Amino acid sequence: MRSKFIAIALLATLSCLQAGLTANAQELLDSYIARIGPNDHFNSRGLRLKSAAAIIRQDRANYHKFGKADGEDEYDSYFSSKANRGRMERMLRNGRSSGSAINAIINHQPLIRVKIYRNSVVVKVL
Repeated sequence: MRSKFIAIALLATLSCLQAGLTANAQELLDSYIARIGPNDHFNSRGLRLKSAAAIIRQDRANYHKFGKADGEDEYDSYFSSKANRGRMERMLRNGRSSGSAINAIINHQPLIRVKIYRNSVVVKVL
């Protein structure tokens, strides 16, 4: 009977620890709204970008590095760093975005909301 109680207590403790780790891994670091404008679809050499991650990365470079913000672009602290912008593709792959959102980013000029987590971003078209 005592060993059964200990086993249940141990399972409950492990469950709480796992829930805490999951919540910590999903901690929101920053978020922003941005218009994906015409300049965001091309890199600094004038080549057309073909992935949503590259376009969003260019949007942040245009905002933070080149001072070419679209009217609806908001500041974010995370992608002000070139190194962090370099993580965009992996973070988008680890995050959640609908196929229609990815398509809109690649083929149109949508207004998007980006939520930044430690290892991922969630992108939604507004």
